[in-house]
Amino acid sequence: MSQSFDVAVIGAGPGGYVAAIRCAQLGLKTVCIDEWKNPQDKPSLGGTCLNVGCIPSKALLESSENYERAARKFSAHGIKVEGLSIDIPAMIGRKDKIVANFTGGVAMLLKKNKVAPMHGRATLCKRDRDNEADRELWQIEIRNGDKVETVGAEHVIIATGSVPRQLDAAPVDNERILDNAGALALTETPKRLGVIGGGVIGLEMGSVWRRLGAEVTILEALPEFLMSADEQVSKEARKIFTRELGLVINTGVKISGITSGQDNITVEYSDVDGNSQKLEVDNLIVAVGRVPNTTGLGAENVGLKLDERERIEVDAHCRTNLPNIYAVGDVVRGPMLAHKASEEGVAVAEMIAGQAGHVNLDAIPWVIYTSPEIAWVGKTEQELKAAGVEYKAGQFPFMANGRARALGETGGFVKVLADAGTDRILGIHMIGPYVSELIAEAVVAMEFAASSEDIARIVHAHPSLSEVVHEAALAVDKRAIHI
Repeated sequence: MSQSFDVAVIGAGPGGYVAAIRCAQLGLKTVCIDEWKNPQDKPSLGGTCLNVGCIPSKALLESSENYERAARKFSAHGIKVEGLSIDIPAMIGRKDKIVANFTGGVAMLLKKNKVAPMHGRATLCKRDRDNEADRELWQIEIRNGDKVETVGAEHVIIATGSVPRQLDAAPVDNERILDNAGALALTETPKRLGVIGGGVIGLEMGSVWRRLGAEVTILEALPEFLMSADEQVSKEARKIFTRELGLVINTGVKISGITSGQDNITVEYSDVDGNSQKLEVDNLIVAVGRVPNTTGLGAENVGLKLDERERIEVDAHCRTNLPNIYAVGDVVRGPMLAHKASEEGVAVAEMIAGQAGHVNLDAIPWVIYTSPEIAWVGKTEQELKAAGVEYKAGQFPFMANGRARALGETGGFVKVLADAGTDRILGIHMIGPYVSELIAEAVVAMEFAASSEDIARIVHAHPSLSEVVHEAALAVDKRAIHI
């Protein structure tokens, strides 16, 4: 065993590197072990989120939205654009530069906080007593090519994240059949693009390439569109995405075969009515969800319990069945969201240091960065109905908001759901401009057990998009002013 630490963090994504930094801040000797490599085959911190997920996708979304504004919306402002074109390699280069800056920034943060970085695949081996230090240490083997090293740690935080779910009928080569990484690296706009999966990744990537000129068809197996979101929000989103953006969205489909030919990819499927259909595309994005990344972790070596979905079993405080081993983020229960992973990492670090740590899974915000954006926190209306909860609802459209009209982004609304008896907020749902920023007010309100009356009596700046949240809260008591 070459070195020993107070804490070993396995994984350097948003859960892992944040946990490692917080451990170091609390005076714990910490190592952060990660195996991610960039396309140049060099170690790259930040996990899926920084390398091929959250950050690069937002960079491409912004580029594609700027192109669409210039092509379709600037004229309403009296701005004329002639000879408009898009340089896809330059757009991808900008995205890559942003990624490099952020991954390099994580490396600097680890160095600043005196976290020891190690590169390689980490495997749990066994727990032995260190007589010299008078403590039990978990032994972790780190394999980097032919180099193998073993370190010891009193506490282990597993933050290995998730990987794209594979579709046997469509093996990803990231040339023609793409996962999220391949969808972020196309060097030209495909004429016809198919997307299997109508979730966050499929919608965001489909939106990017549709704005840049691709004909985009989304095939979703679930019977309804965006079933995890509030039903009203889902219906509004589908209407806007199909009518204004031009996405073709088919739900309730069953894929029967995928053939990759010399010039195209053919997807055979049955539609919601059971009719046989055929889709021919130039590229196909496979976005059918993600699965926990536990391969090679050594769970079987040490008896680490996994559930039926291959997630690491943890309690409410992210403790596994093994002493001093914790797990956070995509590899455990709860939503697969970067911010959830980060907060769990902080909570675990503080518990290891003897402090209190907790993450409220009922108040985790969800965001889809399409245009318009979609965001929510808490219960949906259909969940409340299914549970038999008596509730009140208030809704207000962006069409009636002055700032939204000035922006020229008037689609969507905010909906507030509150308990019928206590008025406590049970959920807030939004679709519209910049709702990824507005949702923070809703999260704060829910964490402090606010009522709709509380938001209704808070002064919101005018003119601002946040006034839509204010008016929706007023509408719960049927006293919205501007509609």
